Amino acid sequence: MVDTGAHTNGSAVTIEEVAAAAGVSRSTVSRVVNGSSAVSPTALEAVQRAIADLNYVPNRAARSLASRQTHAIALVVPEDTTRFFGDPFFAAIVSGINARISRSDYVLNLFIASDDPGDKTTSYVRSGSVDGAFIVSHHTSDLYIDRIAAAVPVVYGGRPVREREDDYYVDVDNVRGGREATAHLIERGHRRIGTITGPLTMPAGIDRLEGYRQAMAAAGLAEEIVEEGDFTADGGSAAVARILAQDALPDALFIASDLMARGALATLGLAGIRVPDDIAIVGFDDSPVATSVSPQLTTVRQPSFAQGQGMADVLLDLLAGRSPRHVTMLDTELVVRDSV
Repeated sequence: MVDTGAHTNGSAVTIEEVAAAAGVSRSTVSRVVNGSSAVSPTALEAVQRAIADLNYVPNRAARSLASRQTHAIALVVPEDTTRFFGDPFFAAIVSGINARISRSDYVLNLFIASDDPGDKTTSYVRSGSVDGAFIVSHHTSDLYIDRIAAAVPVVYGGRPVREREDDYYVDVDNVRGGREATAHLIERGHRRIGTITGPLTMPAGIDRLEGYRQAMAAAGLAEEIVEEGDFTADGGSAAVARILAQDALPDALFIASDLMARGALATLGLAGIRVPDDIAIVGFDDSPVATSVSPQLTTVRQPSFAQGQGMADVLLDLLAGRSPRHVTMLDTELVVRDSV
């Protein structure tokens, strides 16, 4: 149901119009109207000014309906089922979320939304069927996410692709992780260092590339060998094949996920290139993949289970009317094994 007010001339004013005038999300306006403290002072002032300017009067019936809780939370993953069930990252983060939610009065509903342009998922969320949502692994093309965030409180797993002041998210320090991975290769004497990135439509892919570039610049190493991957083993295999087709082989690679590193190791092995003798490799995740390959991967550990727990804590606080931090950043850790 759309929460409506009225102009002094009798025409309807929607909560979406107030949100647009204030430059915030619909859910932020809703929190202000319903007296929640989970709003920043800047956003509160902007919403109050927009309400005054538009002569907005909240619809009491809509507010009453909005206050009814379903005790259900949506977990929206804009990926296909192959990636969701094949990437250990998702298992860890969902386990962390569930560890917190299972001790609350809420139930978790999973939406794997890659084959749906967002219409079914968005309609379900906006129908009042859930009280809030988690969104994990989102891309710049996932525009329907904005419609979800306008309907219910949302906590993102990772920095949102279109970050706004009133967003809530829990992320790992991907820039630091990429920087430390590349710096480790530099410290071990490598100079011609390339990288296989994650998708550059995702903040995690962008930030890990930025960390690589920071480390290269700090060492005065201007040469870059950059190939984009997709966080899958096949993507890593294809990216390293493109690198092998170039004139000179790098002496090291920072690969932005362990799954991509596994694919790269397989392709390098078929080409007769030895790791770490001919080329050193550092991955990212410290997932079970890192210790299941040979040689075992030096990699950057990200605390995915703790990230899921943190996301659940933030959303539960929001739903309880508390005021959690908008941004929670978790540290990464370099784990040294045999691939360097």
